[in-house]
Amino acid sequence: MVDFQSRDTSRGFDDGDDESDPDREEPHGEESGDDESHDHHDHDDHDHHAHDVESLGAAVVTVSSSRSLSDDPAGDAIVAAFEAAGHSVVSRDLIGDDYDGVQGSVNALVRRGDVDVVVTTGGTGVTPDDVTVEAIEPLFDKHLPGFGELFRSLSFEEIGTKIVGTRAAAGIAEGTPVFCLPGSENAARLGAEEIIVEEAGHLAGLSDRE
Repeated sequence: MVDFQSRDTSRGFDDGDDESDPDREEPHGEESGDDESHDHHDHDDHDHHAHDVESLGAAVVTVSSSRSLSDDPAGDAIVAAFEAAGHSVVSRDLIGDDYDGVQGSVNALVRRGDVDVVVTTGGTGVTPDDVTVEAIEPLFDKHLPGFGELFRSLSFEEIGTKIVGTRAAAGIAEGTPVFCLPGSENAARLGAEEIIVEEAGHLAGLSDRE
């Protein structure tokens, strides 16, 4: 084990109302600067993210019997995504395609106090030695099916219907979000940059609440 201590989506709508119309009635609560609905929205948004973990400690696990840490482009892409977002990679491992080895490694990582999120890469396909999902899912207290659904939706744009053979998965284990990505560099970069880095802090904060 290697330890390291060290899209605007809003859109405008024109429903044909003319705010300059003198006969237009003001909605209730908007007179005299009353903006309760806006304040309430801001309050809700603040509370929704009040427990977010702003600085994450990430553990990256590459599952492969043919790679090494010096030849691990998928793992490198995940590390780069976290570091670019200002987070720290506190552990980086390479584990062979072995059920007990993968399960034991991830089980130890989610119990570490300095690990807020675990990301694995590799072993999510359909060959006999692809055992990452089988090894890790029993550790989940809660499953996060939306991760796999979104990842496959985004990946379809790149690889088309071949995405049906990808079993990317995620869940919460011991209060720690765990994400299982495929072993290709492009897939690891896509999942890490577009989904995991965006949501890991929020999920880590919520799942670790007492």
